[in-house]
Amino acid sequence: MKKNVIICGLIAGPISISGFFVMSSSMNFENGMIYGYASMLLAFSLIFVGIKNYRDKYNNGYVSFGKAFRIGLYISLIASTIYVGTWLINYFYFMPDFMDKYAAHVIERMKTSGATDAAIAEKTKEMADFKVLYQNPFINAAVTYMEILPIGLLISLIAAAILKRKNPQMQMVDVVDA
Repeated sequence: MKKNVIICGLIAGPISISGFFVMSSSMNFENGMIYGYASMLLAFSLIFVGIKNYRDKYNNGYVSFGKAFRIGLYISLIASTIYVGTWLINYFYFMPDFMDKYAAHVIERMKTSGATDAAIAEKTKEMADFKVLYQNPFINAAVTYMEILPIGLLISLIAAAILKRKNPQMQMVDVVDA
C-alpha cells in the first residue's frame, strides 16, 4: 500500500499546483479559481487510481471502505503538502505582492458592481488585516491546506464508497457468526 500511495501522491502533487502556476503567470483572478480547482480535481483523480490499483493488484480484488478511505487520505495528504509547500515558496520568494494585487482586484470588482463606499472601506480593512495574518507562514499554510485538503477528503470518501469490495470469504464468516 505504501508504495502505491507514495507514487500516486507524488504524481498528484505537481498536477495540483499546475492551476496556480497558470493563474500566477497571468494574474488572472477571474478564472484563477477555475484553473486551480480543475487542477485539484484532476490531481485527486489519482485517488481512484490508487485505490483501484491497490484493490486489484495487491489485495486480490477486495478492499474495505476504511482501507480505501485511508489510501485516499494518504494520497490527499501527500498531494496537499506538495501544494502547500510549493505555494509557500512561490508566495514568499516569488510573489510577495500577491495579496496586494488580489486585494486590488477584489476592491475593483466591488467598485464596478456598485458597492457602497462603506462596504468598500470595510472590505479594504478586512483585506489589509488578512494580509498581515497571511504573512505568518503557519497561518498561510493553514489557509492553503483548507483550500485543497477538503476536496481530497471528499473525493477520498466518494472513491472509497465506489471502489469498496468485500471479500466473499469474510461475508461467509459474518453469516456463520450471526
